Amino acid sequence: MTARDATEPAVRADARRNRALILTAAQRALAERGAGVSLVEVARRAGVGAGTVHRHFPTKNALLEAVVQERVDRLAAAAAEHLTDPDPGAAFFALCTHVIVTTPGHKDLCDLVQSDDGWPRALLRGAGDRFHRALGALLVAARRQGAVRADVTLTDVLDIFTGCVAIQRQRPVGAPVAPAVALVLDALRPPTSVVTELAEVDRDETGASSESPASCPVCHAPVRRPAVGRPARYCSPACRQKAHRLRNSAKPPRLRRA
Repeated sequence: MTARDATEPAVRADARRNRALILTAAQRALAERGAGVSLVEVARRAGVGAGTVHRHFPTKNALLEAVVQERVDRLAAAAAEHLTDPDPGAAFFALCTHVIVTTPGHKDLCDLVQSDDGWPRALLRGAGDRFHRALGALLVAARRQGAVRADVTLTDVLDIFTGCVAIQRQRPVGAPVAPAVALVLDALRPPTSVVTELAEVDRDETGASSESPASCPVCHAPVRRPAVGRPARYCSPACRQKAHRLRNSAKPPRLRRA
């Protein structure tokens, strides 16, 4: 083995590391400064030279496309991982919530993807296709389980993402799912599924369980475990009140005495 052969793997590893550093820095810079951030600023944040950035991404559009592709690839991987979940319904709603809550922080990237300025999007199309296939398979499994209405299609879900992201964008980045978004997601469920899930929570509250559920049965946002007191069953007072209204609406009306 020559000295050149020995150093090539190290060079390739170093190049991969630099590319990952650049993409991470670009994601943070775009989230903080918007699409107007310069490649020089990205290089500074990544701790590499401007020439290194240009070697990996000759143009700013190439860098933006790579950032978006990585974001969509992560969503596709998350959707694919959820396919092995024993509860596809819960996995489907958890993925929907994750997409809606995390996407508003990428507003400028979303606007660039939706624009029609002619820059290449072959990588994005491939990543998007992978995400759609995994999401579609998870939707089919959730429908088969009875957790999602039988008439809901993949196109419906993607349209709901667009609308719900616009709603969620009015809240601070990283905030829990907006109540209006929770209402829209609940509309994907069969009419009786929400009430059944709430009834299970009621049984837990009157039983011996001492742990909070992993997610809110109303909006499927994470439930924080309190340091003291009874375990929390809902992510917020608003969801607790909504659960109370749903349970009351499911009760048969009382007959009035003649």
